[in-house]
Amino acid sequence: MELADKIAAELILEVRRRVLVESTPRIKKCLDRLSEDQIWWRPNAESNSIGNLVLHLSGNVRQWIISGVGRKPDTRTREEEFDAQGPMPKEELWSILATTMADIESVLDSVTAEQLVTRQPVQVYTESVLSMLVHVTEHFSYHTGQIAWITKMITERQLGFYEGVEL
Repeated sequence: MELADKIAAELILEVRRRVLVESTPRIKKCLDRLSEDQIWWRPNAESNSIGNLVLHLSGNVRQWIISGVGRKPDTRTREEEFDAQGPMPKEELWSILATTMADIESVLDSVTAEQLVTRQPVQVYTESVLSMLVHVTEHFSYHTGQIAWITKMITERQLGFYEGVEL
């Protein structure tokens, strides 16, 4: 295996680890601890609820990975993610995110080293596939942190992300 192929494989492994193995279960843990009213709570009109953030993450991943990297049609309506007020059954909200996570698997499986440096349109930008994957990973982690913080603030409890892990 050439060095470029090894680097591509490591990048895809890291995207999977950070988005699918680490962040997505953390979001699920937060949703499980909250009522539907708490999921849709906003501290003020200019802030987003956890529900908005989950819809936003799903929309972002669909646009940047499934459409941008995978070249599927872009059907995202970004403003709807933020305009949603809920309540929506948390099972439905979780299903939207879980389906998106399942859908990116085949796209990630197909990324090659050569593809990483190709530039493709996404949103209003033209980005390399490498840039798209890095963007989604950091964006997903950023909002996962917000979801965790809001959950801890509402429940006044630790989330136990590292329970049983010797750090």
